[in-house]
Amino acid sequence: MKRQLYLYLFILSALITAFTYMYFSKALAFEKSNNAVVVKNFKDSITQIVTRLDDADHFSLEKNENARDYFADYDVPKLLPQIRESLLAYNDSPKGNIYTGQEKLGEQKFIISKMKILNHRWIIAEYSDGQYWGESLLKYFVEKDGKITFQLMDSFLYPKQQY
Repeated sequence: MKRQLYLYLFILSALITAFTYMYFSKALAFEKSNNAVVVKNFKDSITQIVTRLDDADHFSLEKNENARDYFADYDVPKLLPQIRESLLAYNDSPKGNIYTGQEKLGEQKFIISKMKILNHRWIIAEYSDGQYWGESLLKYFVEKDGKITFQLMDSFLYPKQQY
């Protein structure tokens, strides 16, 4: 009787072990195939994002070879911060940055918060006084002596949003 009990327990444990092994081996195979699909989707997403970023950066001095060739006599990576700092220096004026194209509408002055140097000639800038927001298109020139001058081409102030 005892011997039959041990035989039944051994057979039962062998069956449980076999079913457990089959379950976990199939679960592992499914997980590997599922991970491969997820990794492929992530790679495709990253490729799309990189492509979109490259398309967006086409209009930037950093990526536009023709615009970089215009500044052949300058070190462009060093020139970019100089241009930014020169434009942002006008934010310190008590009347606000003159290259926003806007006069003070209230207590706060208009200052440039963001900008993108599009190529060797144009900059697009975003400005605000805390309540109103706008954008301006600027033309800039780098003189032989290294001085940077700006010219306001156009400016647009968005209507105030009421929530």
